Amino acid sequence: MPPDAIITPEASRALTEASAMIGRQVGLIIDRAGSVRDVLVGTNHDILIPDLSEHRLGTKRLRGVRFVHTHLKDQPLNQEDLTDLALLRLDMMAVLTVLKDGLPGSLSVAHLLPPNPEDKLYEIVPPQSVHSLTIDAYDLITTIEREMERLQRAREIVKKDRAILVSVSKAGKAEQEESIEELKELARSDAIHVLDAVIQRPHDINPRYLLGEGKLKELIIRSQQLGADLIVFNQDLSPAQVKAIGDITEMRVIDRTQLILDIFARRAHSGDGKVQVELAQLKYRLPRLSERSTALSRLTGGIGGRGPGETRLEIDMRRARDKIRRLEKQLDALGKARNQRRERRISSSIPIVSIAGYTNAGKSTLFNALTRASVKSEDLLFATLDTATRRLRFPKEREVVITDTVGFIRDLPKDLLGAFRATLDEMRDADLILHIVDISNPRFEQQIGSVDTILSEIGLDAIPRLMVFNKVDLVNPLWAKAIATRFNGIVCSALDPDSFGGLMKKIEERIWPGG
Repeated sequence: MPPDAIITPEASRALTEASAMIGRQVGLIIDRAGSVRDVLVGTNHDILIPDLSEHRLGTKRLRGVRFVHTHLKDQPLNQEDLTDLALLRLDMMAVLTVLKDGLPGSLSVAHLLPPNPEDKLYEIVPPQSVHSLTIDAYDLITTIEREMERLQRAREIVKKDRAILVSVSKAGKAEQEESIEELKELARSDAIHVLDAVIQRPHDINPRYLLGEGKLKELIIRSQQLGADLIVFNQDLSPAQVKAIGDITEMRVIDRTQLILDIFARRAHSGDGKVQVELAQLKYRLPRLSERSTALSRLTGGIGGRGPGETRLEIDMRRARDKIRRLEKQLDALGKARNQRRERRISSSIPIVSIAGYTNAGKSTLFNALTRASVKSEDLLFATLDTATRRLRFPKEREVVITDTVGFIRDLPKDLLGAFRATLDEMRDADLILHIVDISNPRFEQQIGSVDTILSEIGLDAIPRLMVFNKVDLVNPLWAKAIATRFNGIVCSALDPDSFGGLMKKIEERIWPGG
């Protein structure tokens, strides 16, 4: 067929006559050069499109082929046709109705649109006779694709991932909404632009895709409407689920743990922090190597080139395990140096105070204000990862060593908690832990529970704690004091040094109870 023709009148007649003769839908996969790549035969009411992976999307935004097929009844494009158009990113979807005498009836055509203010995904051309078609198929598709590529390049200049967040859980609606809000903050910390958030509460969790297939299709179509290039799941995905969802969406898919690991990789600056993050990332990725479907051919044989040899997968997994062992040894060496520093502090008989709390509770800001340090602090989750230690002097010629540590979060990934156990060991020798709470956060009580759970898991629940309710300047001060009294704590604002009087007095009382 000519590249500019959706289908010629002659091909249309051949298609409808064949369809009428066998009583089934018949279709053609046609590439942009006009060559018929496949002839498909379906049932009397639908037709199955085969795997089109050979027509890879690559850097382009469309598949490079159009699909023209018949409908036996006088029925134009239906929702299933439009869903296939969107999911497969076809150049065009066209339906040719079959008249009773086998002659071609009207032709209905739909094509995708570039992202637009109306979030309109496709355009449907009104049905018309194949003899009166005036659409230049090649010109229309190349124009649409050029606009898609232009918009894509504009996004790449910004260098921000554009993501849709997804939460699939049987938990209550309020709990899911709170959790997705925290995921939005995590995404913001990783410089991801959040386009939309989707929450599903299914009766049964789909073991393959986590969410139902119908909902997954809606999600893919929605991501195309908004121009998303990343899907972030709030739940941890198995390696098989990541692969299955990635295969059907042809988009990048990550879960909550991978997002947190990426944030940590961005924020770690010290030698300790970098080793800990890299170790956690390797432990996370190791089981996912087995889900890779390419480059698994055998590479090397036994003696003289004989034997089954070693697959690419086996080599990758062996290298990953070797690197994990090297990093663990490196971490042990760093731990010994850290232990020596701790022993020196202990031998000097100077009391140690450690700051702990939920991420973004204001720990580093308070640490800087108390010690006049310059530890990086931002209004982001996990803005600070590296441990910092300074001395804090009191009026009676007394001083303590105060330590700022990594923030906690609900369901902190186990690999990450294990990797940072050495850093958190800094808190083991503490005489007092300041548990910093963001009292302006509506979920502060759940955050207190999460921190208490993690401190218990790493064996620090026996160390005396002082609850410090920070950001009191953002709430009603009387209400804040009532909350602090309930938890036997103290209120302050890390941005207002004048509010530190009560905090300093409380620390002195806890460290030197006899005055």
